[in-house]
Amino acid sequence: MAAYPGMSMGEAHRRITEYLNRFSDAVSNQDAASLRFLLSLSSNSPFLLSLADALNTFQDSGRLIKHSDHYSQFSDILFNLFRSLQTYRLGNLFDSYQAFEKSANAFIQEFRNWESAWALEALYTLAYEIRVLAERADRELASNGKSPEKLKAAGSFLMKVFGVLAGKGPKRVGALYVTCQLFKVYFKLGTVHLCRSVIRSIETARIFDFEEFPKRDKVTYMYYTGRLEVFNENFPAADNKLSYALTHCNPRREANIRMILKYLIPVKLSIGILPKDWLLEKYNLVEYRDVVQALRRGDLRLLRHALQEHEDRFLRSGVFLVLEKLELQVYQRLVKKIYIIQKQKDPTKAHQVKLEVIVKALKWLEMDMDVDEVECIMSILIYKNLVKGYFAHKSKVVVLSKQDPFPKLNGKPVNS
Repeated sequence: MAAYPGMSMGEAHRRITEYLNRFSDAVSNQDAASLRFLLSLSSNSPFLLSLADALNTFQDSGRLIKHSDHYSQFSDILFNLFRSLQTYRLGNLFDSYQAFEKSANAFIQEFRNWESAWALEALYTLAYEIRVLAERADRELASNGKSPEKLKAAGSFLMKVFGVLAGKGPKRVGALYVTCQLFKVYFKLGTVHLCRSVIRSIETARIFDFEEFPKRDKVTYMYYTGRLEVFNENFPAADNKLSYALTHCNPRREANIRMILKYLIPVKLSIGILPKDWLLEKYNLVEYRDVVQALRRGDLRLLRHALQEHEDRFLRSGVFLVLEKLELQVYQRLVKKIYIIQKQKDPTKAHQVKLEVIVKALKWLEMDMDVDEVECIMSILIYKNLVKGYFAHKSKVVVLSKQDPFPKLNGKPVNS
């Protein structure tokens, strides 16, 4: 993005002065909404873009800042913010990030001195901008063959902001927003283990009452901590957190609902709860359609085909291993179907399922397994309480319990 060439020095001077006046007024009037707008670098608002052009035309803005009593106390914030805007407009994202971080550090020093929490919304904007600019700067570094390092720096900066907010007093309600920005950084960097210390601070510190936080931040927090529980295969906790996020999410934010469901559906499947087809259609989660069908039908071939077809997507989301473990439920469903068919033919022998019958059913599904492999799978199903019964080894028969031979999971994970 090149600077606007047709601007006169007078016009440039006027625009810079207008910005400085608006910044000074926003602080003196404690007007967080105006201040937030003035800091929203990546919003590409016409006002800020024209200011950037003015700064690239009139190169001596530092003098304007220093020679006024209104602005000079904020010189570290403004001088670096202007530098960031200039370089952002010229497409130098690394330089833009460097300058913005300096400006944000200076802003934090001011924020510490303000007794009330009036500027929280402006601080949120800084936290957001730091993360977004760092991501863009890293893309620029990588494309120039250099090591991307700015997102890591943004994480360190956000931890500093968290420390400022984590004390007692009205500012602490901002801690959850910054935590969510930190989660986004850690997930992007693949350093999710770093989330633990922040979670401990939020969930064990007496100064935080979770219900005090804004609803938007609680939903985001539960979404990320729910994803962490999926990662740790703690499905009851994942179900709790992701269900909270879904229930409290703004129903008009369909993209957010889809993101939550992307993780909640595999969790629900792993505890035996199948979603309705309309839900998958409405939120365009059709990659789960065949997985659900495979569970309904006991069709192992369909499950493996679905996992293969959408492997990249499931791996990127980090749910592939969760879905792969659904095979045991599919085997349970297959044995149950054989049991139902046998019951229709001869109720007296329904509870005796020959292993070779299961082998034949699998062959029909083009799954080539021998009796020993099937015996091994049946042993696991019995051990994990997906099937109640025992083996008659000599006759190669599974003798199913007369009472509830196929226990439901009822929202609990398969015994591991």
